[in-house]
Amino acid sequence: MQLKTVHTPHVPVRYFEGGTGAPLLFLHGAGGLVAGDPFFAKLAGKYHVYAPLLPGYGDSEECHELRDMLDFTLHNWDVVDALALKKPIIVGHSMGGMIAAEMAAIAPHDVDRLGLIAPAGLWLDNHPIPDLFATMPYDFPKLLFHNVEAGAALFTAGVAFDDPEWLKSFLVSNARQLGMAGKILFPIPERGLSARLYRIRAKTILVWGDSDKLISPIYAEAFKKGIKGAELVAIPEAGHMVTIEKPDQVMAALGRLG
Repeated sequence: MQLKTVHTPHVPVRYFEGGTGAPLLFLHGAGGLVAGDPFFAKLAGKYHVYAPLLPGYGDSEECHELRDMLDFTLHNWDVVDALALKKPIIVGHSMGGMIAAEMAAIAPHDVDRLGLIAPAGLWLDNHPIPDLFATMPYDFPKLLFHNVEAGAALFTAGVAFDDPEWLKSFLVSNARQLGMAGKILFPIPERGLSARLYRIRAKTILVWGDSDKLISPIYAEAFKKGIKGAELVAIPEAGHMVTIEKPDQVMAALGRLG
């Protein structure tokens, strides 16, 4: 995957690109993305992948013009235009799934195929989503992974949670990233998407880990009910980071989009 830059009306956008095949726009979650993610390598084995970083993520510039859900949605359509993509497959994970669903709802004739991997965007009072903004670093693996021990090793790249250099780096990058993500996720990740899901006309595949402790699989049924014809693929022994824990199964599910 190559890291490149494309210019939108508001801000230069850094994005990863790689692979051949049908164009696919991948939208990352609140944790961001890195070039070495093995899931991207699998995506690039089948599709021509474009994976933009939201402003404030990685080495990208911040963008104060992005203030609310509509701004985030239109920004990503600006990215599609800047990349000269025509009806790409859109796939999003977690926060990225929330944005992808909004894109498909606001422009239903411009999205034919949509993959939502444990998307945020809905709120069920009886099943509250944990507050990422109040979560301590050592609690993230328990929320994100089915295999907590393996997840913790991935999360910290094998160092201890109290390693001062790792902790400093994490806290700085996390504050910068969540400063952007918080505009649509804080205090709760609900911006009215439930009332717009009916507008989605794209062929939609929902992918969910059965052990997701961040966004419960209960939400999968809510999305399935809201999007006409949506198909749900539940993946056993996988948490919220199902793309890391079960990448082959996620790819098989997305393959149903054609």
